[in-house]
Amino acid sequence: MSQEWRVTVALVTGSGGLIGSEAARHFAGLGLDVVGIDNDMRRYFFGEDGSTSWSLERLAADLGAAYTHYAVDIRDRDGLEQVFKKYGSDIAVVIHSAAQPSHDWAAKEPYTDFDVNAGGTLNMLENTRRHASDAPFIHCSTNKVYGDRPNSLPLIELETRYELPEDHPYHQGITEDMSIDESLHSVFGASKVAADVMVQEYGRYFDLKTACFRGGTLTGPAHSAAELHGFLAYLMRCVMEGRTYNLFGYKGKMVRDAIHSHDVLTAFEAFFRAPRSAQVYNLGGGRHSNTSHIEAFRIAEEITGHAAKINYVEQARTGDHQWYVSSMARFEEHYPDWKITYNVPMILQEIYEANVDKWVPKA
Repeated sequence: MSQEWRVTVALVTGSGGLIGSEAARHFAGLGLDVVGIDNDMRRYFFGEDGSTSWSLERLAADLGAAYTHYAVDIRDRDGLEQVFKKYGSDIAVVIHSAAQPSHDWAAKEPYTDFDVNAGGTLNMLENTRRHASDAPFIHCSTNKVYGDRPNSLPLIELETRYELPEDHPYHQGITEDMSIDESLHSVFGASKVAADVMVQEYGRYFDLKTACFRGGTLTGPAHSAAELHGFLAYLMRCVMEGRTYNLFGYKGKMVRDAIHSHDVLTAFEAFFRAPRSAQVYNLGGGRHSNTSHIEAFRIAEEITGHAAKINYVEQARTGDHQWYVSSMARFEEHYPDWKITYNVPMILQEIYEANVDKWVPKA
């Protein structure tokens, strides 16, 4: 192991989720031992569709002795502290991807949402400061910290999508200078704002090496696709299984940029190798990889050979973005060797191939 990695542990929260499981595999591949923290709260949030138990079983089987699991709730300060105390300065990096990720769910249980997203993040930060202060802290934030401000952009309606005029400053993607104030965030968005700002504060005030990655649509075949979370994976699942997809508002023309979990983790690795303090990065597919819902359905239909079943609901979800494409310019300036490798058709094809034997039409 190289001299720069005298410490050997990557600590990953939400290790059964999409980004957490990819992080565990990625950093194990770099030669680090992985400590995973995940108590399958997704099952509580989203039912059996959202459970990560299958992912955790596969992770343990694939990584073997390189992976150690703790079913600790990130709200449990004492439980977390025991894990941090055990590994202490051996922790080389903390990847915090555990969260309650749904707008709709957060409104049903605001206490739980805030305790998980804001309180859980504070617990992780404070334990990192006390027991592993040299470890870079990588936080999975969200573009929802901008609230519904992107919906104030002067959008143009095209045949299959909304779009920004080419001369608009954000045409190539929304940058980190967009205000998070005076906008509707949803309860979920507000809890993620609190976490995001605290991660920045621990970078500035305590000089920890912290980064908030404000993700757009983070996706890939490891997603436990559920209706309330996991747009592209759930869309593909519906088309493959013949499920009806409830499409909420904006004529299905709302635009999302999508980034594959592999490209997310190469970005995380770049930060790990050359960390900075109190950084904020938008993270998404940008102009290279974005789609409207209508366009995504067409791609999924072409891949599967099945017609999508869509139930259009006129009322858009509260706080939902009508158009969101991330600018990766700041991250690319800081880490010029990083490159995005997947686009939306590639992502959907991979999700299809990974689930073709599992997501089949119900008899």
